[in-house]
Amino acid sequence: MLNRNLNRRSFLRASTGLVLAGSAAGLLAACGAPAPAAAPAPTAAAAAKVAPAVATTSSTGIKVGVLNSLSGTMAISEVAVKNATLMAVDEINKAGGVLGQQLVPVIQDGASDWPTFAEKAKLLIQNEKVAATFGCWTSASRKAVLPVVEQMNGLLYYPVQYEGLEASKNIFYIAAPPNQQIIPAVTYLLQQGMKNMYLLGSDYVFPRTANKVIKAQLQAEGGKTVAEDYTPLGNTDYSAVVSKIKAAKPDVVFNTLNGDSNVAFFKQMKAAGFTAENMPVMSVSVAEVEVAGIGVDNFKSQLTAWNYFQTIKADANAKFVANYQTRYGATQVTDDPIEHAYSAVYLWAKSAEKAKSIDVDKVRAAADGVSFDSPQGLITLDGATQHIFQKAMIGKAGTDGQFQVVWDSGADPLKPDPYLKTYSWGASVAAG
Repeated sequence: MLNRNLNRRSFLRASTGLVLAGSAAGLLAACGAPAPAAAPAPTAAAAAKVAPAVATTSSTGIKVGVLNSLSGTMAISEVAVKNATLMAVDEINKAGGVLGQQLVPVIQDGASDWPTFAEKAKLLIQNEKVAATFGCWTSASRKAVLPVVEQMNGLLYYPVQYEGLEASKNIFYIAAPPNQQIIPAVTYLLQQGMKNMYLLGSDYVFPRTANKVIKAQLQAEGGKTVAEDYTPLGNTDYSAVVSKIKAAKPDVVFNTLNGDSNVAFFKQMKAAGFTAENMPVMSVSVAEVEVAGIGVDNFKSQLTAWNYFQTIKADANAKFVANYQTRYGATQVTDDPIEHAYSAVYLWAKSAEKAKSIDVDKVRAAADGVSFDSPQGLITLDGATQHIFQKAMIGKAGTDGQFQVVWDSGADPLKPDPYLKTYSWGASVAAG
């Protein structure tokens, strides 16, 4: 594991598209990241030996799991997600709870260690008998938990945008697959006349998968990939990349860098004379928190794609931001994963109320069509994919570190399509 403090999303989706097998070392090696020094993760075969657990209510209430990294490399990102989850639990309890019972959060620390996530998920389901677990950030942690929740018939609500191409009956993906973030971002750029794209990403699976999607879309829709470049996670020297961008003369850079590499990249782009006016950059892993690290002067007027921005003008969002800052500090910002983590708890609670039960199978069966007036707008669970209908948005960075929404996908939320079935060119991506 890297021993430096990386900024948010440094390990986001670190194991995209992989299958958990054998040990965390094998998983992380496949992601191009060092494995943490820890015991091997349980294999699917080992998980199969664990008997399913049944969630229960008691005189003390309904237990729900909160599983995030509260220590280690990912704590900088996941503590805020935990905070948003607890805020939702508190609000629901003040409104009467679920099925007349108060929710009792059971908090566990995944410690930025994928085998620990699997162990803590098992503890939550088997020992604590939680009705659902909210958490994980990286795809590595999600894929470590996946065989556990499947074999023990638990539920995981996952709140971070990811690479798609995954389905599990025991996971609700309260996040954006590519058709709700990456693909609309490419479409927006093409509509603005930016057809020649330089693809720059961190060297691990999510950026490579994202760029595979982008290249297929560009080929189908009249765009062109002028270059494709990757740098190691945590890279801080972008002099060679900046020179390549100068030579390639793209219309736009599509950026899938993660963590503090974004700080170095944007500072060095500005030092080389590049601005949003003469070299626009579209980012998919830079949100409100990252802008503070990059510096507003280095990121002014650049573009980013998400499903939520703190600046959304809606009563639900104004209330959400005010409550979050009252609870956690006036200088705290909200962002996309924070908002999705908060919404996930409400979607589970509404599904349980509809089912009149916290039984996993009954909650899953009742989930289709459950809606929540979230801070980003109305979101609805799709029972077929266990993802959500939600809008896609493009934001333009201002001088205050916030984003102005310059485009959204319209009044009707986008149907989730994690396997790209609605695109003529999607089959080749999903198959590969």
